[in-house]
Amino acid sequence: MSKATQTYRIMISGGGTGGHIYPAIAIANAWKEKFPSSEILFVGAEGKMEMQKVPEAGYKIEGLKVAGLQRSLSLSNLSFPFKLLGSLRRAKQLIREFKPDAVVGVGGYASGPVLYMAQSNNIPTLIQEQNSYAGLTNKILAKKARKICVAYPGMEKFFPATKIIYTGNPVRKDILDLSGKREKALGHFGLKQDRKTILVLGGSLGARTINQAVVAEMETFEKSGYQVLWQSGKFYFQEMSAKVQASGLAHIHVREFIKEMDLAYAAADAVVSRAGALSVSEISLVGKPTIFIPSPNVAEDHQTKNAMAYVQAGAAVLLKDAEAVGNLKAAVDGLFSQAEKAQEMGKNLKKLAKPNAATEIVSALESILS
Repeated sequence: MSKATQTYRIMISGGGTGGHIYPAIAIANAWKEKFPSSEILFVGAEGKMEMQKVPEAGYKIEGLKVAGLQRSLSLSNLSFPFKLLGSLRRAKQLIREFKPDAVVGVGGYASGPVLYMAQSNNIPTLIQEQNSYAGLTNKILAKKARKICVAYPGMEKFFPATKIIYTGNPVRKDILDLSGKREKALGHFGLKQDRKTILVLGGSLGARTINQAVVAEMETFEKSGYQVLWQSGKFYFQEMSAKVQASGLAHIHVREFIKEMDLAYAAADAVVSRAGALSVSEISLVGKPTIFIPSPNVAEDHQTKNAMAYVQAGAAVLLKDAEAVGNLKAAVDGLFSQAEKAQEMGKNLKKLAKPNAATEIVSALESILS
């Protein structure tokens, strides 16, 4: 039987943020490219962005009524056990109905219940750990997972070494080659050829500190001959857009969400970003000088750990969240005033890139089916 006619049923679970969703879609696309007759079902968390983004990518998704346990004291924690039990029951039902040959967990609220029920039913599972610091759920699930695909070296401190495959994080295909896209990118976003472009990324929902730092510096950015392409995020777009409009500045371009990330990276001379797994992986592939401002509001401070892996390799600059407002301009100036250092940083970024992550994960998934 040829690969084109082989049929597998693959379930992919997880989501919550673009950092989980887009790698999951990249894995699905790579699997379908190799095994076009396969059926793929996503399982996400109701109310989260995967319920919109996955169907937009052409895949079916089912939702679980699941939420995370808040680290601070919160009344919402009282409902956590009931939501967890309900999500386990629903995951069991979906597995029974879909009958997957294998289940992939990419992290996020839905990943845990689905992988747990799959393992309870002796269905092969694969974990795709995107961060440099593994969360508790994945560490528990790793005991019964067949393979664990990781994005950073040295993950033996969290997982059994015999199960680990160092694949990197899968990214969208369109950013793998940016050559020849700069002119189109500048035109698309209304940017000027004669100004240095700062691409600011705070994630799909937004990053308050990064947004505040840009607002504090946007006038001096423009006076210094820079222009800013700024993804402010869903939660902050109206407020940030109003501030830009009130300022009268002509070279601060704020967007709620940037869909055309290949063009955004092609236009950028430097990047300011959170250090989520997907952002770090994409930036390493495009090799643009970068300032990481890790979010302090994530489990185990994993974004700082993600960023430090790159800083220690001479591939990025770290600016602490608590120091970002008031210091962002100086950090950007530092990149632009040291051209050789910035160029070296870009080269070091590309050394850490893993452009074939999606196909390597597909190979790992295929291996647990044979």
